[in-house]
Parts: sequence; structure tokens; C-alpha cells
Amino acid sequence: MKYVYGPVPSRRLGQSLGIDPIPLKTCNWNCVYCQLGRTVPLVSVRKEYAPPDVILDEIQEALAAHAPGEIDWVTFVGSGEPTLHAGIGRMIREVKALTDLPVAVITNGSLLYLPQVRQALATADAVMPSLDAGKRALYLKVNRPHPEVTYERLVKGLTAFRRVYQGELWPEVMLVWGLNDTEEALSDIATILRRVRPDRVAINLPTRPPVETWVQPPDKEGLMRAVAILGDAAEVMHPIEGTFDLGDFRNVVEAVVGIITRHPMRQEELERTLAQWAPGQVSEALGELEASGEAQVVERYGARFWAAAPSHFPDEARSRAVAPGRGSRH
Repeated sequence: MKYVYGPVPSRRLGQSLGIDPIPLKTCNWNCVYCQLGRTVPLVSVRKEYAPPDVILDEIQEALAAHAPGEIDWVTFVGSGEPTLHAGIGRMIREVKALTDLPVAVITNGSLLYLPQVRQALATADAVMPSLDAGKRALYLKVNRPHPEVTYERLVKGLTAFRRVYQGELWPEVMLVWGLNDTEEALSDIATILRRVRPDRVAINLPTRPPVETWVQPPDKEGLMRAVAILGDAAEVMHPIEGTFDLGDFRNVVEAVVGIITRHPMRQEELERTLAQWAPGQVSEALGELEASGEAQVVERYGARFWAAAPSHFPDEARSRAVAPGRGSRH
């Protein structure tokens, strides 16, 4: 499948069937912590990047292929910013007509200032926008947005959406050591959250390969400070281990690339997944993936991560682009 992947394990959503309606990497932010690499170029135009009917056909096929209980949520989460797809509202409505499973949207929230985007997300059961900064200057440092996507519009959109939205609003705060984990930065974020009135707040950590080599998660003290300042609704989202479903793909390369395009995977995580999908063939599967030229290995935190080949990581941080004929390093 081209637009549907998983289900993949999620701390808050259980087994989540992912819907990716945009190409890698279509985004109006260039966050320092992004696991999908740099945004080249920044994009702020809303349009139908992929045919909604084709996406909906894939969703229906994936739902039919899984037994009750194998999928907990259907989640729109793009290779960038999913609300840039102009047809996301229609797709959410039609998914809800197809299934009783709840629908979530993971978004940076930058376009919620537009009435049409607020209307598009109104029928989702949960919306998870980003809020990594409580002031404009820090927003520019952390999220590095398109010039049209201002901090004032971000906050305006979040507060306007909360006034009309009847579902679960779960903002996400990605903590980066030395940037937004200080008492001042967290207090500023808490001030905005009080205006937004979220149902929950997720404190996320950059555990997958951040685009910038210097990005580090907060230390224990910073994490404790965040929990104390962001309030009772805040919860730390530690990494979760679970089963990545590769069964809806034709071959091992397509299966793995379908996941790592949206969720880069640690070497050991990929090996565990392949061991379940193709027992006794892990080395062969990794060799086939390398030879395909569709993946690259990125080193972060002393670990090897597999990501999609088109992702733009800084040259000094890329261990190597996986090229045909090169063997796996174990």
C-alpha cells in the first residue's frame, strides 16, 4: 500500500493504523528534532497531494484485512503536515462512515487558524497538535516555520479550535535539552496551555533520529521540571515497544520502507520486526533492503536507525546512504 501503513504501536493510541496523505516531506515546519529529516523546501500550500478516493480504498482494504481488536485507532499522520492535504476533512468523515474505530489526527496545529481546517478536523475523535514553545522567539528556534506560519496564528488557531471542538484535544510538547526544558520556557508553554484548555498533554522526547545532530532529550531534572510545571494533565510519553504490522505489503522492501518513511526504526527494532514477519531470514531481509537503495542508515545517540532514502539528514550526521551491493554492518 502507498498511503496506509501499520498498524504500529503507539503509547496513547495502542495499535494505530496510519494514514499518510502527503509525500515525504511535505511540511510548513522544519523542526530541529524531526525524525523525517529536513524540510526541503518548506511548503505552505494546501491541495490534494494524493487522490482521496485511492487513499480511502486502501483504508477500506486495510480495515477488512484485520480482525476486531487488531486496530485500536485510525490515525492521519503524514510525512510532514497532514492538514496540508485539502481533502483531509472528507477523508476523516468517510473513514468514520466505514468503521466504528476512533479517528485521530496528529498535526503541528499551524493551520488551525484557518476556518476550513478547523471544520475539517471537527469530526475527528482526537486531535494532537504540537506546542513546543510559549513565545515567538523560541518557536522560531525549535520549529523553524514557513514565514507565513506565524506564532500568533498558531496560538490563535489552537484557542479558536478549542472553542468549537467537541473531541479530545491532546497537545504534544517535544522537549529538547537546553531549548524548551528550562523553567522559563516551560512556564511560557503552560501559560498557553491554560488558554487552550487541553484534555491531556503529552510530553514527548526525541528518541528517534533527530534531524540536527546536537538535539538531545532533557535530563531527569528537566523531565521532572516539565511534569511539575505543565500540570496534572501532562504525561511523559516514553518509548514503547510493540508489533509493527508488515503483512499488507508485497515484499520485505516495500513493507519496511512503508514503515520507516514515517517512523525511522532502530536497528534492533527492525530486526525484531523482521524476525516476526520473516522468521530465520533477518540477515537476508536486511541485505535486500540495503540493495534496494530505498533506505539509509542514520546514526544518533550511538545507535543505528533506518530511515527512508529521500529523507534529508545533514551530511555530517549520515553514517551512509544505503547503496546497492553494500553489506549490512552488525
